[in-house]
Amino acid sequence: MSFRFLPADPLAAVRMPVGQTVLLNPALLPTGSCIEVLDGVARVYCPCEETEGMTLAFLQAGDQLCTDRLCSEGVCVEALTPLSFRSDATLRQGQGFDAVNEWTLQLLRIRHLGSADQRLHALFGLLVRRLGRRCGSWCDLPFRLTHERIGELIGTTRVTTTRLISRIRQAQLLEAPIGEVGMRLAPELVDSAPLAAA
Repeated sequence: MSFRFLPADPLAAVRMPVGQTVLLNPALLPTGSCIEVLDGVARVYCPCEETEGMTLAFLQAGDQLCTDRLCSEGVCVEALTPLSFRSDATLRQGQGFDAVNEWTLQLLRIRHLGSADQRLHALFGLLVRRLGRRCGSWCDLPFRLTHERIGELIGTTRVTTTRLISRIRQAQLLEAPIGEVGMRLAPELVDSAPLAAA
């Protein structure tokens, strides 16, 4: 796993290109530290040896991550799109919403669906509803995840994930054009996803 360390000194703007990762180590950051995404989409994951690479959440503009609530080894933040965040943010109190906790709960709910195709369907629905947008006759997701990463998210192998995605493509419900960073999903796929009302 390759990442750089986030400096301990608070910064008003940290910019990261797609694919770059920073480690937020709570031992190196001041108590009460908080990052806030200014622009882009990030994946938050666990760097611990036992759970290496386990996705905890996805963050977008306005979402905050309190570094005091991390495990002792911290968490990694990976840029899925060009990413900008501040590490000098003040934690918003009393709003009753924690983006990381909400994502972790939703991903856990998906993992408990009965079949791999239900879990994949629910994951695509969740990602588009939270991070995508409707654009004409398609729903756009501004990034792609590897089949291996999707397999981790839905609790299956890369091979099974590839087979399931191939079925969705053959049904013309998903497009991932070569040369584009994102992907398009049919609205009927998103709207019919398990757990869509959640």
